[in-house]
Amino acid sequence: MLAGVLGALAIAAPLCTPLSAQTHKVAQPQNVVRAVGVYEWTGDMAKPTASRLIPVSLFIDGKLDDAGVYQAQPVPFALLTGNVYELQKAGTPLGTLNLEFSRHFIAPETATTTYDDGWFGYGRFAPPALPKKSTLKGTAVAISLNGLDEDDSAPHFSSRSAKPGTGGAATPTPGAASASTEAPADDPDRPTLHHSPGASDPAASSGSPGNAPADDADRPTLRRRSPAQAKDAKDQGSVSLAGGSLNDDPNRPTLHRGRPEGSLTDTDIPKLSGLPGDQDLHQMIAVSDAADRSPHDFSRTWEGDDERQAILAKMQTAARALLTTYESANAPAPTPPPQPPARLPSSKLRRGAAKETPPPPPEVLLDEQLAGYTLSYGGAATFIYHAHTDGLGPTLRFVTLVGQVNMQGEPEIALKNVTDATHLDRTPRMRLVDVVDAEASNRASLLFELRAQNSRQFALYRVIGGQATQTFITGSTQ
Repeated sequence: MLAGVLGALAIAAPLCTPLSAQTHKVAQPQNVVRAVGVYEWTGDMAKPTASRLIPVSLFIDGKLDDAGVYQAQPVPFALLTGNVYELQKAGTPLGTLNLEFSRHFIAPETATTTYDDGWFGYGRFAPPALPKKSTLKGTAVAISLNGLDEDDSAPHFSSRSAKPGTGGAATPTPGAASASTEAPADDPDRPTLHHSPGASDPAASSGSPGNAPADDADRPTLRRRSPAQAKDAKDQGSVSLAGGSLNDDPNRPTLHRGRPEGSLTDTDIPKLSGLPGDQDLHQMIAVSDAADRSPHDFSRTWEGDDERQAILAKMQTAARALLTTYESANAPAPTPPPQPPARLPSSKLRRGAAKETPPPPPEVLLDEQLAGYTLSYGGAATFIYHAHTDGLGPTLRFVTLVGQVNMQGEPEIALKNVTDATHLDRTPRMRLVDVVDAEASNRASLLFELRAQNSRQFALYRVIGGQATQTFITGSTQ
């Protein structure tokens, strides 16, 4: 995980405060070090055909920095080998990405696209660990408490044992029938345990009957070694070479579970290059934090299909109105058709001219996407809508809307974007990657990809009170 530098906050009380005044403890502000990136892949997520991690933001020292250039000496801080990123869907973890290596690409001047410009990270995806299954099993045997429900006819262990060495039975359970406390006669064939004779045992030197024989010099014994003896044994157990210990040999083979960290190469992890089509490219938020934090699910479930259809209808109305305004402002003026020679209209033509022209059909919206989120605890519902029209070039238009429900329960448009395929360099197309808590504040921002004709950027937007504010944007890949 990323490591942060802990800061200190000194709080000085005013000199005029009386000694009898009540004071309170001010908690030290939390120092957050948190990196956000976009993980892209093609194919299956478990075994992608190609993948890459694009660094986006780094929240450190209380502000957001560009993770792609922060402390790039020689590798950016967010792309160091060994950093672990958690892949999230609306704040819910779906696995981890262990960074193995990173690469820096510089697009040549002759390149038609610059999507492969800048720093990228590469690593292995690991699914979340499954919870361990419990090994506890039920039993049909009744459990006794304090020995009150024990069966006297069954053998059992009891802490109420008889006096050691007497061979007698344990003390009876209160309320049970009294038993004879006399010890049975000693069995001559019964094995017994004796203390080993030592110098402190006076009976050991007397050679009285029943004592253990004297120590055998070849008899193995288990004893706790003194610190001096342990040191001598350690010195005797090590193997030394002329140049030092065997452990210092750089060519000494080592055993690892799997491949050592940072040993994977481009052939082990295929690098994603260029920009695949929308149907083949998959994107997901990746978060690396210096501390372990509880997950926060920012997704919002629909109250029912009626609610979804109502919100969708309002978003469609707003999208069509936005497209109409855009088309009237950017469409070229139509060439008027040639006028026929003027002649006096007949009575039938005069009656036909009075008919009204029917209104055009509503704009057809394709590949509609609508998702709802709750960006903070108790916050208003936020909806993101995407769609595009049919056609090519200037007739292929993209629309993105962000709406937040107001006090009256109506979605207010907080952010809107519309552009066409021939004007992406003037107005980039906005595509939502996901929502993410970029500052570890339990408040999510919207992470958009701003895709131009031959380059792209990533930007964070904070939506509060029906207003969207851009809080961070990466450098362009151009």
